[in-house]
Amino acid sequence: MSFSSEVKKELLAKKDQARHCQLAELAAMLGGAGKLHRQGGRMHVAFITENEHVASRYADLLEQTGEIKASVTQAHHIQQKNKISYLVDLSHEESVQKLFLMLKIISRDGRIREHMTLTDGQLLQKSCCKRAFLRGAFLAAGSISNPKRSYHFEIVASDICKAQQLQEQLLSFALEAKIVERKNHQVVYLKEGSQIVDVLNVMGAHNALMNLENVRIIKEMRNDINRRVNCETANINKTVNAAYKQQETIRFLQQEGILWGLPQQLQEIAQLRMEYPEATIQELGVFCNPQVGKSGVNHRLRRLSEIAKQMGFEPNR
Repeated sequence: MSFSSEVKKELLAKKDQARHCQLAELAAMLGGAGKLHRQGGRMHVAFITENEHVASRYADLLEQTGEIKASVTQAHHIQQKNKISYLVDLSHEESVQKLFLMLKIISRDGRIREHMTLTDGQLLQKSCCKRAFLRGAFLAAGSISNPKRSYHFEIVASDICKAQQLQEQLLSFALEAKIVERKNHQVVYLKEGSQIVDVLNVMGAHNALMNLENVRIIKEMRNDINRRVNCETANINKTVNAAYKQQETIRFLQQEGILWGLPQQLQEIAQLRMEYPEATIQELGVFCNPQVGKSGVNHRLRRLSEIAKQMGFEPNR
């Protein structure tokens, strides 16, 4: 089962008792996977989904909120015959009229809003209803990627009005969703891991939230370890390169017969660097007699380099 399916399974187990929340969820489901059309002079409202349990949830909400009885039937995809969809079709005029009145889809002048968006957001006055609305929208037209691979949450809308309405509800929970057009549809999406955690919390998918958080923690730990390893590797390479240049400088001064005419402190640090090629600056300071701090060791090594440069020496790397 995909992560997206697991989230939907958890959301389907969550059922609101308040009718106003049930209506908000029903409206979002209808807006996400519903189609309005006329056939034989009658108005049809069809709800189509590839998830049988989502179709059953829609049918249950019809009965719970308006005592509208509807059954779930199978429908084969026209272009992909092996692909099965589930259909809840309302064709009885009174049932359609009742549904539209409940969801405020009929405007004040009695006309049906073609895009089936909620009139003036009348069903989204309370925070609990907004949560139910987002849950219904995700069940009908949403998906979420496996967090082990990437962070991506989206809900597909058929038009910009619905997309903006979804974006507005997400924004009310401080979720900064964006909209992008894809194949003649509008997609409302989130890509930040922390934002996806928050939207799961808003919808009520708390088990999925914990699973995602666990994945995020493991990812962050791995990234932190990789950063530290890369940083340590870079520091080691830097130290090795610096030590190699210092040895080249000292060999040049030896070959030119200059080293042994330099002050005792410079001779000492040169000898220690050649004797302990892998030692750090701090370790070289400990080997000195008397001991010298890191700044003192660096000063002496820089002095050797300056003397060599004055004589025209340039290290190979």
